[in-house]
Amino acid sequence: MWLDSHSQIFKPVRSALGYVLYPLHQISSAPSVLIDWFGDSAKSRQQLIAENAELSARNLILGQKIQRLISLETENSELRELLGASDRIGERVIVVELVAVDPDPFSQQIVINKGLEDGVFMGQPVLDSHGLMGQVIDVLPHSSRVLLIADSNHAIPVQINRNGVRAIAVGSGKLNELNLVYVPDTADIKEGDLLVSSGLGGRYPRGYPVASVATVEHFPGKAFAVVKAIPSAHLDRSRHMLLVFSDKVSNVPPQSLWQVK
Repeated sequence: MWLDSHSQIFKPVRSALGYVLYPLHQISSAPSVLIDWFGDSAKSRQQLIAENAELSARNLILGQKIQRLISLETENSELRELLGASDRIGERVIVVELVAVDPDPFSQQIVINKGLEDGVFMGQPVLDSHGLMGQVIDVLPHSSRVLLIADSNHAIPVQINRNGVRAIAVGSGKLNELNLVYVPDTADIKEGDLLVSSGLGGRYPRGYPVASVATVEHFPGKAFAVVKAIPSAHLDRSRHMLLVFSDKVSNVPPQSLWQVK
């Protein structure tokens, strides 16, 4: 060792041995390198799995929040439309919310979240931002039942906004259809005509949109035309509605409600 450290004689030999032994050194260290590499790979894979799970959970939460925001945006839009409708009405109104729908397929009735404690009364008109929805037929302290205009037991006197021709709109049992009964075959009524409440009978105030005429059919030899109309109110969609308080509409006992059987 002393000779090697104080002499340059063995330097070429040492260099040659270094070239020869380098592959053996690499081979001998390979297991530890592979172990470290596999350890790092496994660790990285576990981290990726954990991060993916966390990101998936965040995506679900964000998706739920987005859906809720969309729902709130729709609700706010509906409430803004109701506020606009209340300004146009010019009468005292309160906003109510739908809480239940009658499951009977042959009955078009809903339940709202206002009742006697809020001044709701029998026969009170209910409307959304687009038109008349129906009338209150049962009142409890904190809720009320509403008969929709599409119910087959409901009828409302209407008139054509264009010319004042009067008719009666009867519910068909379908939310998207009303029938006009006893319309003379010669009556001036056309598809697209707007039907508004006439105010006759004292049930509904005059001038509220009820429906638009969809079809008018004439049959030879028949005294009356077959007229179908589409309700103006969104009977199958509106969640918020207005209860109208008017001097022209008063509390009416159940037995005097005008219904067509």
